Amino acid sequence: MIVRNAPQTVRKYEVIEQYVHTLIDQKQFTEDVRLPSEHFLCKKFGVSRETVRTAFSRLKDREIIYTKKGSGTFVNKKAFLREQHQMDHGKIKIGAIIQGQDYHANKNLIRGIKDALGNESVELRIFYTDNKLANERKCLLSCSSGFHGLIVDGVKASMLNPNLDCYSALYDKDIRVIFYNNYYVDAQFPKVTIADNQCADELVKRLTEAGHQHIAGVFVYDNYQGIEKYKGYVRALQKNGASYDDAYVKWVISDDTYDKKDFHKSLWKFLKAVPKCTAIVCCNFMILRTVLELLQKQGKEVPKDYSVVAFDYSDTDWSDSGITASIHPGYEMGFEVGKRIFRMISDNEYKIHDYSYTFKPTIYDGWSIRNLWET
Repeated sequence: MIVRNAPQTVRKYEVIEQYVHTLIDQKQFTEDVRLPSEHFLCKKFGVSRETVRTAFSRLKDREIIYTKKGSGTFVNKKAFLREQHQMDHGKIKIGAIIQGQDYHANKNLIRGIKDALGNESVELRIFYTDNKLANERKCLLSCSSGFHGLIVDGVKASMLNPNLDCYSALYDKDIRVIFYNNYYVDAQFPKVTIADNQCADELVKRLTEAGHQHIAGVFVYDNYQGIEKYKGYVRALQKNGASYDDAYVKWVISDDTYDKKDFHKSLWKFLKAVPKCTAIVCCNFMILRTVLELLQKQGKEVPKDYSVVAFDYSDTDWSDSGITASIHPGYEMGFEVGKRIFRMISDNEYKIHDYSYTFKPTIYDGWSIRNLWET
């Protein structure tokens, strides 16, 4: 049973604070270097200016940042490092290296990790890669000493990773690492994932049982999850007697923000090229959101014109949205990786023990699938 009413322990302004900490940790900023603008942070995290100002005010109270009138807000790196030195004394130090693109999934994940590590002797530090391999390398190098364990969401995990040397160094140093969502097959660490094949089977079966045979899919091709979801989609089509056609698959890269005009245009061009299409499978929540925006813009209705299902619905309003989808176990996944990394740190034989875990899918049945047998 998945518990989805865990206490809210991460506030929006705390996410901004963690991001500023990350920027300093990754040495992107030194003394007298300006922080990103309020507008940039509002847009990146989907928060209000008041939220950013609250975060900045709290950081100013600790003297970590300061403002020059007419110039902007700057890092006081000496104060930050002094504070961290005081905090680090005698603590188990764990880093969470996350992609940072899906705000809802990240927020819930961090809550789960913090609750699992609910211990005064543990310090959790958050690092954001923004799904960039170069940023991942900076994060790994920053964590190569002084950290006891790392929780990592892999970057472009279906592609050749240039940072495997960093992971090998962590392994040799006995710094515990556990992956979640995306992982690298060449890295010798455990992983916490979702049974994406089973998710695909459940979603496609619901469509075929409602009479859908021409089912489009929009998938991310440069991460592990996207490839696994695509494989599951193909197998599920074949298993449930639906037709598979390459023309019905739209591939995108994970660097797309999914709200750009070019992406809208290419997605609409794709759908127009498959006129028999009656249903769309969305690889993740961000793609789902873009597909729904596009259909509304084009005057199309769900499920009248297109039935829509999705993997990894990460917001908390799935019942209000009505979209049939697998619910992303953000909080539960965070709790699971937090619990497991803590156990790994205390296990001298962790390399020979299996700390991997796979979540079974939780499917919400909404009203987004049209029953074609009734028409």
